[in-house]
Amino acid sequence: MGTNQMRKDLLTLLSERILLMDGGMGTMLIAAGLSEDDVPEIWNVEYPDKIKQIHSAYYGAGSDIVQTNTFGGSRIKLEKKGLGNKVCDLNRAAAQLALEICPEDKYLAGDIGPLGEFLQPSGTYTEEDFISVFKEQAEALYEGGVHLFSIETMMDIREAVAALKAVKSISNLPVFVELVFNETPRGFFTMMGDSVEKCLKELEDNGADVVGSNCNLKSELMVKLARQIRKYTSLPIIIQPNAGQPQLKDGQVIYEQSVEDYLTDVRKIIDGGVNIIGGCCGTNPEYIRGIYKIIN
Repeated sequence: MGTNQMRKDLLTLLSERILLMDGGMGTMLIAAGLSEDDVPEIWNVEYPDKIKQIHSAYYGAGSDIVQTNTFGGSRIKLEKKGLGNKVCDLNRAAAQLALEICPEDKYLAGDIGPLGEFLQPSGTYTEEDFISVFKEQAEALYEGGVHLFSIETMMDIREAVAALKAVKSISNLPVFVELVFNETPRGFFTMMGDSVEKCLKELEDNGADVVGSNCNLKSELMVKLARQIRKYTSLPIIIQPNAGQPQLKDGQVIYEQSVEDYLTDVRKIIDGGVNIIGGCCGTNPEYIRGIYKIIN
């Protein structure tokens, strides 16, 4: 199927019904034995069957779209682990192995996360540096056969736009962009102090197909944020809340929000005009299965 046709089909589907994303990848990797010292992306070549089992579990729970195991698959992040020369191999492998189990009527998103560094003047990198790094990762995912791109967990609108520009420069596949917001007495803002309205305008101006938020906020606050996002954009909206706030228990980070409480908030998020719903940290196929029952 050609690129343009896939874009049309996915966006047409979005106009017809609510779509369901997957849930937490890190949550599932840790459950499968990933340690603090492991690099998640290396599992794409060392333990491909474990990664495929996670993807299969999400597709089986009802996810329309599953994201590749490439959240930290950029050169900047992989170089810190001595894997800078593996960027193309690990991203391409992530896409290819996920496609092996992707049902014909579902989609695979190439997942691109933040670089963990700051742009000037807070950091040492220029926008051109970031675009180059994101482009390398996006090209490998594209070569691997992804159907769309998911740029997620972005705390700086400038970094999000750099990733968006990079992806748009190498393909015309649909691009979802999710930012991380904090609640303040004045409303919701990114870590860098950018408002919801400003961020959405920047994303629209640079060609994002779907906009929204994931991570950080518990589902109760995502209800309020989803309504704010809908107020400022006519684009399709994606929301992926955490299963509560992270808690440290016996040396491990856990998320304690029950599936029942989570789904109560998900219903309200959907009522706020959201087009795509999924889970983030702490969620697993059980949460996604619950969402599937709500929207079907």
